[in-house]
Amino acid sequence: MTGQEPASGRSAARVFAVPAALAAMGMAGLVSALVGDGPWDVVSWLALGALLLTVAWSARPRKPLWKRK
Repeated sequence: MTGQEPASGRSAARVFAVPAALAAMGMAGLVSALVGDGPWDVVSWLALGALLLTVAWSARPRKPLWKRK
C-alpha cells in the first residue's frame, strides 16, 4: 500500500464514516438497554429503531442507475 487515496477520490474516513456512525448508534442502543430502565429504555428503542429503519431503507428495491432519469 502506498497510502494514496482510492481512485474515486474518497478517503477511508469518508468511506467508513456512515458505517462507523451506525455501529456507534447500535452499540449505544444496546448499552442503554442494559444500563437501566425508564429513560434508558426510550434511548434504546430510539437508537435501535433508527438503526432498523436505516437498514430497511437501504435494502429497498431501486431502479438500476442506467434506467433512472
